Amino acid sequence: MTKSLHIGPARVPSQDSPDAAIALLLERGYSACELDFEGKFWMSYEFAERFGELARDASIVLSVHAPIAGFMGHAERGKKLNMAVGMLDHSAGIATVAGAEVVVFHPGFLLGRTREDAIDSVCEQLGELRERLEGKDRAVPFGIEVMGRVRELGSLDDVVEIARRLGWVRPVIDFAHMHATSDGQFLSVEPFVEALAKADAVLAPGAPFHIHFSDIQFANRNETKHLPYGDGTLRAEPLKQALSQFDRPATIISESPDEESSQRIKAILQA
Repeated sequence: MTKSLHIGPARVPSQDSPDAAIALLLERGYSACELDFEGKFWMSYEFAERFGELARDASIVLSVHAPIAGFMGHAERGKKLNMAVGMLDHSAGIATVAGAEVVVFHPGFLLGRTREDAIDSVCEQLGELRERLEGKDRAVPFGIEVMGRVRELGSLDDVVEIARRLGWVRPVIDFAHMHATSDGQFLSVEPFVEALAKADAVLAPGAPFHIHFSDIQFANRNETKHLPYGDGTLRAEPLKQALSQFDRPATIISESPDEESSQRIKAILQA
């Protein structure tokens, strides 16, 4: 049986103030929240510190989503890699101040390489990043997200292998992405259990599953967009049943495009 379940949105519900954001999270019944820096850094260190304090008092667990361009495994060293390192460094700084449990980032691209070479590159550059973060007391856990592109880096096996090699990196299971790349196969409990088991095998004892969930539209086994819950074919009931088979806490982040969908998913998972 899952030890504890925290559920929340993929975006901070108010950028006006930490107090307003936490009030909205509590009003909506959430116990988790992902700080949304995919597009840009909008949060100051002062905001992050206050937000983290209030979240701890309210038993809301936080995570950070780094900017999309903050990926590792660049084929060439130079401006893009340096920029990505800076983004992940700053994400870790915000996470440290806020007390976030993980920094979520994307695995990058094959860039014409074999999958093995690309994974080697990701791990090498992450190792260099880790040394930099340790020197700044920002060595927080990182979470590498399963992607929704069937012919690119970022399958569940890819992220599990990277996490296996680097103990401070955790797999972030995105069931919407995997539903897309499997051509809609996540309809029963079994594929959810199989995916969670792969992540469970490389996670440290007590480390929570970190899960992204929403309904999804896809074509040719690639994601096209997140959908309101019920408009596609991915459902939360099998996820709930699958999680009950693991003795591990879980944080589930709803990437739904509307609040009503996030509430429906939360209601199912908490029922």
